[in-house]
Amino acid sequence: QVQLVESGGGLVQAGGSLRLSCAASGRTFRRNAMGWFRQAPGKERDFVAAISGTGATYYADPVKGRFTISRDNAKNTVYLQMNSLKPEDTAVYYCAAKTYSSIYITPPFQPTEYDYWGQGTQVTVSS
Repeated sequence: QVQLVESGGGLVQAGGSLRLSCAASGRTFRRNAMGWFRQAPGKERDFVAAISGTGATYYADPVKGRFTISRDNAKNTVYLQMNSLKPEDTAVYYCAAKTYSSIYITPPFQPTEYDYWGQGTQVTVSS
């Protein structure tokens, strides 16, 4: 069982930055693929970024060049650094985890493929 707790959301002006954190419990963190998703009101939950056990990173097109996902295995934590924020980035951001037997597996991009979810953290970007 993995528990995920997000933090770092808030209100920021367009062009600003935020860093989200997701702290994970359990002993499998090194083998967890970790993902960030977001959901705006009335919309589906969309893929934002993911990182494999090896540290390979993947991004959705709307955030490439602006967001950076990283992980610290010593702290069982994954981060999402968000720069040059836009009003359309406004959403609830969720951290997700999927445990594999190997660190070399490419993380999934569909929310339905993840096993564990955090409670979400609100990010609001004002224009």
